[in-house]
Amino acid sequence: MAADGTATTTTTTRPVKIIAGSDDFGTPLKDALVSHLRSRNIEVQDLGTSSYYSAGAEVGRLVSESSSSSDVDLRGLVACGTGAGVSIFANKFPGVFAATCLTPADAINARSINNSNVLAVSGKSTSPESAIEIVDTWLKTPFKAPCPANDNKPWPEEIHSFLDNSLKEMPEIGKSGTVQDTCAVCCLVKNRELNPIDIIPGGSMKILRESPTSAFVRFKAGSVEPAHHHTFGHDLVVIEGKKSVWNLTKEERYDLTVGDYLFTPAGDVHRVKYHEDTEFFIKWDGHWDMFFDEDLETGKNAIEKELDKSN
Repeated sequence: MAADGTATTTTTTRPVKIIAGSDDFGTPLKDALVSHLRSRNIEVQDLGTSSYYSAGAEVGRLVSESSSSSDVDLRGLVACGTGAGVSIFANKFPGVFAATCLTPADAINARSINNSNVLAVSGKSTSPESAIEIVDTWLKTPFKAPCPANDNKPWPEEIHSFLDNSLKEMPEIGKSGTVQDTCAVCCLVKNRELNPIDIIPGGSMKILRESPTSAFVRFKAGSVEPAHHHTFGHDLVVIEGKKSVWNLTKEERYDLTVGDYLFTPAGDVHRVKYHEDTEFFIKWDGHWDMFFDEDLETGKNAIEKELDKSN
């Protein structure tokens, strides 16, 4: 304890702060641990209850964003039914070393070897009394301490050196100089060549699956789809760019940009204008088909009139 009664870790003079989160299965145990930690004058930010993946990710994100030069030693506490799910999602963030600990020995090993900064516990397998012992052990165990994994003996010099290097190397894992594409739909088309849509200038498409059909589509800025309809309804999500869709059957206009979704029922006649280079993911309920209700020039003229009216 610090002189003012605030808990500190054994390896730092910085006061400890805990970010806690759980799912429904882990909440009773998390609440018991939060109460215990606060009774020890440890500051706790309780994020409450959500899905195990959301709880793990939010705690992991906040711990990942903390700086080693900050005034507090920010750590995480996550709980779900098994302790595994929250640990998996906390560990998706650079600099987070979450470990599921079912015994005090697990906690000692996680701190000594892995410098664990997020503790994951099991609401189904661990009693509050055991969990309190686990969290207290985890808090007081310094990095590189003798641990059960080494028969509770001090680490030899070569292992000390390895562990010291790991402190510099581990946080770099997960970082990258380039932005990683986390969109699952975008990953489907990455490195795929799209084929020109001969019947519509400026368009290209790559069919990913047939019947029901899904495809990734690109159109150049200024391209137009004249009035047409399909045998099957289709869903689309805009990945990049901006487009307008006129549903002539329903007499409605939809202006779509990144992230927007639109469902067009089977048989509905519609025109499309692409204001920017645009990419979107589309799924038909059956085979891809396209039946034109006007020619390209007629469609372009009709769209220009619509745009003139709205300006």
